[in-house]
Amino acid sequence: MNNKTIATIVGARPQFIKCAPVSREIRKHFNEILIHTGQHYDYNMSQSFFDELNIPEPDYNLGIGSDNHGAQTGKMLLELENVLLKIKPDLVMVYGDTNSTLAGTLSAAKLQIPVAHVEAGLRSYNRKMPEEINRIVADKLSKYLFVPTQTAAANLAKEGQTIGVYNVGDVMFDSFLYNLKHINTDEVLEKFQLDSKKYILTTIHRPQNTDDPTILKALIRTLQSLPELVIFPIHPRTRKLMKTHNITVNSQNLKLVEPVSYQEMIVLEKNAKTIITDSGGVQKEAYFAGVPCVVLRGETEWVELVENGWAKLIGSQFDQLQPLLSGSIPLKTLRSDQIFGDGNASQKISDILKTDLL
Repeated sequence: MNNKTIATIVGARPQFIKCAPVSREIRKHFNEILIHTGQHYDYNMSQSFFDELNIPEPDYNLGIGSDNHGAQTGKMLLELENVLLKIKPDLVMVYGDTNSTLAGTLSAAKLQIPVAHVEAGLRSYNRKMPEEINRIVADKLSKYLFVPTQTAAANLAKEGQTIGVYNVGDVMFDSFLYNLKHINTDEVLEKFQLDSKKYILTTIHRPQNTDDPTILKALIRTLQSLPELVIFPIHPRTRKLMKTHNITVNSQNLKLVEPVSYQEMIVLEKNAKTIITDSGGVQKEAYFAGVPCVVLRGETEWVELVENGWAKLIGSQFDQLQPLLSGSIPLKTLRSDQIFGDGNASQKISDILKTDLL
């Protein structure tokens, strides 16, 4: 073990999934200090992932919790600066595009600590998405830009960033392949009383689908009207907004369940007939699982999936769901591999940092 220290900053469900394989690799060569901002704090959205993915317990849990974007980010900046001044890491590693990503990057940059951004270079070109702002700032301030695809590298090149860019592949693909080997599929399907390829899986959490009660009502009404069984692991925020707007489910075809663990989600994705989502991560996992995907957004940062014909963007045109699911509008079912690398992104990241820092 070298005496070089990497501080890894995470805070939300997708980041726990991404950091698990990378942490396994970098701990072979570095002292890693794991900092959890507490952006996601519900057990099903946070601690369950540490337990299931064998992520070491955080060295620091800041317990920030929910708040408006500015307030949440501000609290994170305050707490993260104190921790980073105390531990003095040689590198700060951030993941994805959440407020934890933004706060971690800003805190490190202001303290002159180099930053490595895993999943750099993504662009939806929609500045109304808070995630777009977060990822742009993280990319501009990072020394190491670990991109998951060639498109992401090209996005950075268009913005004049070519130094420190490494196309390593997607760490989520690493995680998907690793965890697929450790799952009891039958047990999970039995838990949710599902038959393989006899249901649709949906996830909904983005503001454009949840904050406007008219849109959310229309979406829930459409999902209820589908002839197939739709299983819906519901995000706490979406459940809260449904309650606030008095939106109820009155069809047996739409089955709401609590947020599921990562390994359970992989099983649900792998055995679904189709996936309907507004999540960037679930779009990719649908591709990894070989399951067609309908995206409830007008744009995506994973443009390769659309260009490849795998994902269909429908935005708020929910009337397209039935034709897509019935086959009137075809969905692709043959995957083109290597879009997201070879499943060894985490090792490549560790090797690059080892060569550069040790």
